[in-house]
Amino acid sequence: MINYIIRRLLYVIPVLIGVNVLTFILFFVVNSPDDMARMQLGDKHVTQASIDNWKQQRGYDLPLLWNEESAGLSKASNTIFFTKSVGLFVFDLGISDNGRDIASDIGQRMWPSLAIAIPSLIIGVLVNITFSLLLIFYRGSFLEFAGVFFCIALMSISGLFYIIVGQLFVGKMLSLTPISGYVPGLDAIKFIILPVLIGVVSGLGSGVRWYRSLFLEESAKDYVRTAKAKGLSDLQVLFKHVLKNAMIPILTGIVVILPLLFMGSLITESFFGIPGLGSYTIDAITSQDFAIVRSMVFLGSFLYIIGLLLTDISYTLVDPRVRLD
Repeated sequence: MINYIIRRLLYVIPVLIGVNVLTFILFFVVNSPDDMARMQLGDKHVTQASIDNWKQQRGYDLPLLWNEESAGLSKASNTIFFTKSVGLFVFDLGISDNGRDIASDIGQRMWPSLAIAIPSLIIGVLVNITFSLLLIFYRGSFLEFAGVFFCIALMSISGLFYIIVGQLFVGKMLSLTPISGYVPGLDAIKFIILPVLIGVVSGLGSGVRWYRSLFLEESAKDYVRTAKAKGLSDLQVLFKHVLKNAMIPILTGIVVILPLLFMGSLITESFFGIPGLGSYTIDAITSQDFAIVRSMVFLGSFLYIIGLLLTDISYTLVDPRVRLD
């Protein structure tokens, strides 16, 4: 298993290099520093002197890949690629175009994102699995038909609808929770209840249908018929065998998104005024802060790859038939 993990970690390196190079091309070749300066300055008649000054202040005045004016190793290090992209591999995120320390901002904003994402994931998974098992237990009945119809209806509604209705009904009409905002500490609970509730409800339709399809597939296998032939009740078969054998695809869906919880939700945080990483990214896009966007793209790619690695490793913990050499 150790050898497998090492091999998987080695696969991460070329993937991250590819993501980094592609990001560099998109931000500095397709969209040149001059273009970034014009968009940031926001003036159709901006002078070349203003553009040069903007680039110099942010280190975008250097050559892209090779600096002929430098000597020795500085020819490669004194470039935009080295100063802006290579440092990402050691998580040196640098300074934003607005002069803020990106790593410090992420360190502060990740906690509100996690405060919403973790409860939403845990409660959502438990609710989805519970409802899915309930539909399987009453398979072929009116309850299953009504449940599937309800799930399809939930899936057909836009996520923005849940947010708007939740803010209007729960936050404004009933005044049970604040409509938006956030404060640190235990007082944050009253601000995250509504976003968590909306996150669970909005994902209920697709989640229940997905888990139900997994359990239906397992229920049709030979070991289920054998267990029933031995006299086990439907409830025992469902929880003792079907749920256990469906854990691999369930883990695939859960573990792969665990690292991405760190990144926050773009829409939810923006609508509820949560100062997390989702709204941080939206604000950076709106203000055209390319350094923050570039860092968040790389960080998101890294976390997604880590999620895939954790998923592969978790297989052996759930199913002893899976062996990693």
